[in-house]
Amino acid sequence: MAMTVDARVSRTRPVARSAPVVRSWTVSNCSSPCLVSVKLRALLVFRGLRIESTRTTLTSHSSSRGSARSQRKGIVCEAQKTVTGVARAVTEATWTELVLNCDTPVLVDFWAPWCGPCRMIAPMIDEIAKQYAGKVRCLKLNTDESPDIATKYGIRSIPTVLVFTRGEKRDSVVGAVPKSTLTSTIDKYISW
Repeated sequence: MAMTVDARVSRTRPVARSAPVVRSWTVSNCSSPCLVSVKLRALLVFRGLRIESTRTTLTSHSSSRGSARSQRKGIVCEAQKTVTGVARAVTEATWTELVLNCDTPVLVDFWAPWCGPCRMIAPMIDEIAKQYAGKVRCLKLNTDESPDIATKYGIRSIPTVLVFTRGEKRDSVVGAVPKSTLTSTIDKYISW
């Protein structure tokens, strides 16, 4: 049984919004769906992404060797640093730099991937990031990945949005609320 995937997309023609470029491919005498999906996944090429063959990170261990290097492959989004108007992710490692040391007001959305209401307000947070670009820094903190920060600020239910000015927690909004509630909360702190 032969299966042919033939999507003709020119590589020289501009492709809008990082659309995948698919090459023609034939899988012959293949009865395994796993093998087909692996081969088909290898076909997609996206603009703005690159595969990093080795990424070296230093990790300190209490062993006699001191620090160890780990190498791993990964896909890196080259456009991530240039995107504006979208709420960025913040972690425990970047919390001080992005939230506490920021001169402008900071809105932090505490969320989790399994939380339905969190997914409902996520597009609203991105809209607010666009609307207040340059005036307010909008960030998202995954409470599953950074539970210590959530505990430190008393986050007991999600979604919770906190507003910080000059490194101090000023206001909080709990639950999936309308955009107008969030914007009125932000407007109180823009002139700080």
